[in-house]
Amino acid sequence: MVVIELNQVKLHAFHGIYEGERLTGSNYEINVRVAYEEGDATFDDLKNTINYVEILNIVKQRMQIPTGLLEKVADDIIRTIRHQYPFTKEIILSIYKLEAPVENFQGKIGVTLHKKFDG
Repeated sequence: MVVIELNQVKLHAFHGIYEGERLTGSNYEINVRVAYEEGDATFDDLKNTINYVEILNIVKQRMQIPTGLLEKVADDIIRTIRHQYPFTKEIILSIYKLEAPVENFQGKIGVTLHKKFDG
């Protein structure tokens, strides 16, 4: 099995249920792991693998659409990756809000979706 990974992708976006989040936005960190069975792949051509630049573009495009819940954003990204790469067996995606609007809190808050696919 091959796993393509994007780690600690930093983006500014306007997700959240509070008005201030939608106005000023927040900084986010995204981690993506996309796994597939390589079969007889020789890894001598980009078409024999998953293009991490395309995965990054999927993440960037979806993060630009303001959404109330990070779960929805993560689910949409996973669905788009799976649509573009139907041979994907597993996707794990985490989105962290780096400056969450929570009083007296330091750290990051986020969500992780883990989906496995048959066939």
